[in-house]
Amino acid sequence: MIPAGERRAAVLRRAVRVTVAASAGFYPLLYAAGLPVPALYALFAPIALGLLSPVPGSGRQRASAMLRALPPALALTALGTLLAVDTWAAVGGMLVVGFLLAFAAVGGPRPAGVAPGLQLFYILACFPPYAPDSLGERLAGLTAGLLLLAVCEVLLPDPPAASYRERLACALDEAARGTAPGGVPPERLRETGAKLRLSAVPPAERPAGAGRTDRALEQAGRTVRRLLNQLATLAEAPPAADPASAALLERVAGLCTDCARLLRTGGGPPPAGALEAAMRDFQAERVRGASGPPGERPPVAVERRRSRVLALAESARMVEVTTDIAAHGRPTAPAVPRELFWYAELSTPRLWARRVAGNVTFRSVLFQNAVRTALGLAAARAVAGSLDLAHGFWVLLAVLTLGRTTAGATWRTVRLAVAGNAAGALVAGALLIWLGPHTDAYAALLAPVMLAAFALGPLLGVAYAQGLFTLVVATAFAQIEPVTWRLSEARMIDVVTGSVIGLLCGLLAWPAGARREVRRAMAELLRSCAALVEPTARALLERPGGSRASPHTLPAAHRLRLAEAAYAQYRSESSDVPEDARTDWHATLIVSNHMLLGAHWLRRFGLRPAPGASDEDAARVAAGAAELVAEADRIASRMTGERPVPGRRTAPGAEPPTVLSVDLEVWLTSLAQQLALVESSLSPPPYGPDSRDSQDGPESRGGWDSPGGRGP
Repeated sequence: MIPAGERRAAVLRRAVRVTVAASAGFYPLLYAAGLPVPALYALFAPIALGLLSPVPGSGRQRASAMLRALPPALALTALGTLLAVDTWAAVGGMLVVGFLLAFAAVGGPRPAGVAPGLQLFYILACFPPYAPDSLGERLAGLTAGLLLLAVCEVLLPDPPAASYRERLACALDEAARGTAPGGVPPERLRETGAKLRLSAVPPAERPAGAGRTDRALEQAGRTVRRLLNQLATLAEAPPAADPASAALLERVAGLCTDCARLLRTGGGPPPAGALEAAMRDFQAERVRGASGPPGERPPVAVERRRSRVLALAESARMVEVTTDIAAHGRPTAPAVPRELFWYAELSTPRLWARRVAGNVTFRSVLFQNAVRTALGLAAARAVAGSLDLAHGFWVLLAVLTLGRTTAGATWRTVRLAVAGNAAGALVAGALLIWLGPHTDAYAALLAPVMLAAFALGPLLGVAYAQGLFTLVVATAFAQIEPVTWRLSEARMIDVVTGSVIGLLCGLLAWPAGARREVRRAMAELLRSCAALVEPTARALLERPGGSRASPHTLPAAHRLRLAEAAYAQYRSESSDVPEDARTDWHATLIVSNHMLLGAHWLRRFGLRPAPGASDEDAARVAAGAAELVAEADRIASRMTGERPVPGRRTAPGAEPPTVLSVDLEVWLTSLAQQLALVESSLSPPPYGPDSRDSQDGPESRGGWDSPGGRGP
């Protein structure tokens, strides 16, 4: 969370930047050059991209984003100016533009942040009067406003935030220290890992792009967090004298240090394959020890510690691969298993194409939001044009700025906005009556009113923001053309109209936001990953010389991406149901990821059954794996409100016979404990077991990044 003092300072700096940029363009163009149209666009451009669009990043990053947004802003203004000739032409343009810009959120926080501002450039230009001859003036004013805002972003920047690379490097330094006994307390290791969650990272620093580097950084963050949690668990386990484990942990510490340096400097890669070779030597020693006479075999506690250390080393090896890709743009050594690093050899255009294509589905929350936004804006443009509402631009502005991803959140926002606009309209009407046609008074008031509105509105809430913005509108338009108190009346009518349209869209199109989708996505993820448990167990229980095939993990990896997308959207919403917000979806992601990773590394390093293991022992372990799968299916049914199939539950602390694969024992026991944690946090769905979204189509084969619908 951002401290309150820092947030207030950031809001004040933004208010000053926008006010200075808007004033520096508006006053000279209106009073010195006598050009009201360019002056209006020079005033509006900084407000659109500096205030109404949450462009993330440092000052230079935001300035760069605004300069890159200038060409599309000019194109959208030109398009809106030309389509203003006819209401239905403007409505059609609004439908297409609205969807494409809202769907740009697939590109990450920066495109998503710029999109609302670009929407507003088309919206402002597509309303009457139809004046293609004024296009040059409009473009000139818009250009001046954006350039002034970019300058202000550089001259009055926000303090830079730590990059995600630096966060990863610091976490790896902590992991290196945590490999030593008593080096770092377990609580601190887990806290360090929690800082890598994307919800704890500023939007501008989140690795959310579709390219190889961002994908590798995001995967590295999840893997480093898993490594830190494994180190914490190892530190909490009873100590056991084991030189072999200590030696492997030293290798892990060295690798963590090398990877941290690689992220900071971008220098040469860490010694590729060194840790892999050490892991194979470590496993060979385990096999020799487990195959000896019963009296010479290591104690069970030592075997379990070695199993945890080997799993920990596998996480470190994955960190090695991901940091290599992140530092060099592609792997300098083979990235295995290929199913988990499927993106490593693909070109950036292909990766972006997969992300876009994977989101063209009604199961994608980004697609849902784009459809809802486009329909709402098109409906608002049709209503404003058909009823010939004065300043109909405000109708669409209300739809765009007051709409939320859930109907409940939209209703709460609309109520506050209407109340704030009513108060602002009364004050603005009284001001217009009192000052009359004295434009010099409005000119003197505009800058301080803007500063107050842009600073106090975000801090005090929606009602204050809307009321103060009404004052900004009144003082600005009173300088461009003669106005009366009816300007406040027109704004009030337009805001109410836009609010009603936005509320209806929220009620008719996915009113629950991502809440229903996150339950469905998590349930499908849990079932898909649980399906890997039995094949993995069977492969480990095969006698030497067996030929079990590795389980097919691409469908589970595909579901993981879908669930992550739904969870990211859900996390940005305020839940209307407190019990639903209590559900630990992050724990579901962790246990599913644990199943997926186990299917890979256990097959390569799992300790095979000892010579004395009986078929009955193997059957009991296989039955335990089957019970765990049934338990996962039962929990998934509870997530979606279906009637679960009764069955025997796996005891979280149950331990299969130690003569079988110790790695399998540790894995199954850990999964059972994590599933118990997930179920303990579950609450009933806020809808009946037979309820369905009327907008739902057939089950999608796509997702965030599915290649041909088969995996990420």
